[in-house]
Amino acid sequence: MLKDFKEFISKGNVVDMAVGVIIGAAFTSIVTSLVKNLINPLIGIFLGKVDLSNLVVKVGSATFRYGSFINSVINFLIIAFVVFLIVKILTKYHVIAEKKAKVSSTDKYLEEIVTLLKKDQK
Repeated sequence: MLKDFKEFISKGNVVDMAVGVIIGAAFTSIVTSLVKNLINPLIGIFLGKVDLSNLVVKVGSATFRYGSFINSVINFLIIAFVVFLIVKILTKYHVIAEKKAKVSSTDKYLEEIVTLLKKDQK
């Protein structure tokens, strides 16, 4: 049982996932700070309030903190957008790398022939 666990934990996917979770947690604190310290005050300028988390509605004895919910939605949207950009950039990089890797020897020879023909025409 211990041997199976060692094999499982040493697989690349598990280690990659662990690194992703750790970096994701650190990234979340950065995004939270960005939302709390930069974006919320900017939105607050237009709403007339600096801190959205203070927006509440009281119904009887219940208090609904919809400002905190708005903060969470903004936080999610920023994280989702940044992840989207990262995936888009990585996908573009992989496509470029695949195109470079797929150049066959025939293509290289054809490029050399074209280059030689252009030199002969001059």
